[in-house]
Amino acid sequence: MEETLPTMSSPPHAPSFREQFPVLDRRIYLNAGTEGPVPQAVEDAVRARVHLDLTDGRVGQAYFTELMDLAQRARAGYATAMGADSGEVALTSSTTYGVNTVLAGLPLSAGEEILTSDQEHPGVLVPLRRAQVVHGVKVRVVPFAELPGEVRPRTRLVACSHVSWVGGEVMDVAALRDAGAPILLDAAQALGAIHVDVHELGVDFYAGSGQKWMCGPEGSGALYVRPDRLEEVEPPFPGFTSVADHGRPLDSRLAAGTARLDDGFPSALRSTWALAAMDVLAAAGWTWVHERAAAGAELLAELLRERGHKVAPRGRTTLVSWAAEDADAEVKRLLAEGIVVRSIPAAGLVRASVGAWTSEEEIHRMAQLA
Repeated sequence: MEETLPTMSSPPHAPSFREQFPVLDRRIYLNAGTEGPVPQAVEDAVRARVHLDLTDGRVGQAYFTELMDLAQRARAGYATAMGADSGEVALTSSTTYGVNTVLAGLPLSAGEEILTSDQEHPGVLVPLRRAQVVHGVKVRVVPFAELPGEVRPRTRLVACSHVSWVGGEVMDVAALRDAGAPILLDAAQALGAIHVDVHELGVDFYAGSGQKWMCGPEGSGALYVRPDRLEEVEPPFPGFTSVADHGRPLDSRLAAGTARLDDGFPSALRSTWALAAMDVLAAAGWTWVHERAAAGAELLAELLRERGHKVAPRGRTTLVSWAAEDADAEVKRLLAEGIVVRSIPAAGLVRASVGAWTSEEEIHRMAQLA
């Protein structure tokens, strides 16, 4: 087979990139679609942050200013990964929080339709359930690949995945945009995994996770809101960053920018971890990170097909899923071999998440043991 995987020697500092992930010394880690591997730089940064808080205390104007600065830097980092401006991004605790923020903040009305696909994660479907119960909207589910053609004049919003968590298919966002309805994308399997430019995509809302492909902490993520849509979204979970005047919050106007939708007060630990992980990825180069991971996933898919496995439909993404008679049992068997993957039980699939940190040797071993 012709080699498709970029070598670890490009860019020049690439060997040190893999060394940033100690878990790879013990396991073939193919589960960033659930939780990304933790870089060594994160432990170093978080230890330093905790020690500083331990010795200096968490009080005073200087501490408050630093919290806000860390949050702004994290916001800018997410914005870079999304191809957005920092003022267009809110800091959230998950993809689901971002989805909930949009669905709870929009003025939805009974009888309106929200269109979604048959490959959505509960992180989209559970917030949609609330929209049904609270607002009386109708949620219509259609096949993933057919979604753009199912937009109707009564469609108030399309809420779906950019990259399907099931097998790695990519939504035809251009066709979806041309259909005319506002678009909310679940970016859990896209942010940090593939090249993203929300301005180029032309979507209205884009909600992503921090703990997956961004290698950040649990309870982290970001939400992009197109500027001309921001005034439509009343902050459903308002907090300190939601208003402009903290001295007179009852009388205050909302804060400028999408930061008004932030999830609670900034966390120094969350921001520190997120920034340290982003720095590791950015130092390797986002283009290299994206291309290496996609090429590795493509190689794994081809090797699995050669071994007779039925690989689920996918795009040029970081996810590879294949059919198994007992997907849960297969996950346990592979774990005993030192390989971390997950199952998609409802679909009868085993799913591997290939990252830029994954070596060619690991990909071949995964295929041989599948």
